[in-house]
Amino acid sequence: MSEWPDAWSDQNRRNQRGGGSASAQPEGPRVMRQVRRPDAGGHGAPRPAAPPYGGVPQQPSYGDGQGGYGQGGYQDGGYNTGQVYGGPGGGGPGGRGPGGGAPRPDWRRRIKWTAATVVAVLVVTTVGTYFWADSKLHRDVDLSKVIDRPEAGEGTNYLIVGSDSRAGMSDEDKKKLHTGSAEGQRTDSMMILHVGGSGDTLISLPRDSNVTIPTFKGSESGKVKGPLGPNKLNAAYAFDGPTLLVRTVEYNTGLHIDHYVEIGFAGFANIVDAVGGVDIEIDKAFKDKYSGADFQAGKQTLDGQQALAFVRTRHAFAASDLQRTKNQQKFLSALAHQVATPSTVLNPFKLYPTLGAGLDSLTVDKDMSLWDLASMFWAMKGVSGGDGTSMNMPISGSTGGNLVWDKAKVKTLVDELNNDQKVTVTSD
Repeated sequence: MSEWPDAWSDQNRRNQRGGGSASAQPEGPRVMRQVRRPDAGGHGAPRPAAPPYGGVPQQPSYGDGQGGYGQGGYQDGGYNTGQVYGGPGGGGPGGRGPGGGAPRPDWRRRIKWTAATVVAVLVVTTVGTYFWADSKLHRDVDLSKVIDRPEAGEGTNYLIVGSDSRAGMSDEDKKKLHTGSAEGQRTDSMMILHVGGSGDTLISLPRDSNVTIPTFKGSESGKVKGPLGPNKLNAAYAFDGPTLLVRTVEYNTGLHIDHYVEIGFAGFANIVDAVGGVDIEIDKAFKDKYSGADFQAGKQTLDGQQALAFVRTRHAFAASDLQRTKNQQKFLSALAHQVATPSTVLNPFKLYPTLGAGLDSLTVDKDMSLWDLASMFWAMKGVSGGDGTSMNMPISGSTGGNLVWDKAKVKTLVDELNNDQKVTVTSD
């Protein structure tokens, strides 16, 4: 009996692919050309012998002998080449790449998810930073205790104060920063910053200004006291702190103070160190044993200790207090510019220490928000860039060693600020 069913010629067996086996046993490598091993003559391996129980009836043909669909045949669809569906390359988004490799990445989806993740991180970081920064502000000054206040004008007026507070400083810190060990607090620098639509104006108030300290409500007792009469401006702070200082400035200028900001010695030095020092041009060399200043002329970078000496020095100058206020304005403007540079703002390792040092060392009024503080900061930066006016309070002379304000110029200046007009008054 023949080993193969009738009509199953040797030629058919060679040409037909995927047509199945007539044997009841599993198909051997004869139909798997890719694993057939050639015999010594270069032909395929010998076909297995017919099963002992004989052949089976010839099965219907599913192909045309060429592996195609032609005339009802069945095509293997490329299974022998690893191709599964469609044309070469797998076709379609996310399908397999050419040659049946790993699925191609869906870049649109990846970009969408990446963008969403970045936005979410920015939102969370911004919100978190806002509440963190807001919690560091010391809102200790209650301006509602200030009595007989002038009407508020156009724009916003900030009273910015640098005090000689030594709170939290060790003996070593006091020695290093040349602060001395005097008890209590005094104001080494005072400035009014007006922020308005007609330009920002920064006005220094010399600490030795001759002013009248009027009646006031005691910050602790709540009782009305005074008046204390003519005195130096910085004496108001020494008598009863920030609220009496605000009351005195408002009484002698006619300006309504909207916000109060104060920083002490240590806080000022810490901010400068956190930002990595401040670049400044010093016009003339000077020394001062009291402040520890020892500067050469020219452009240089000041660290916290040097910066504090620079803004406190007055004994080295003939017009001591006036020159000091000019130096203070110059340095604060340079500091604001330094903080706002991309190297600080875009570097979290610099930005957060700077914010932390600055906010933690500030004392502000109870109504001060971070937005108000940011507005003040950007206005100071603008003044340093030439977008505003920087000046001393106009002086007409002196009495008993105290500086007397020019009343006519002060009135014009205050009227221009209250009406948010461009300032025309000069301090020269």
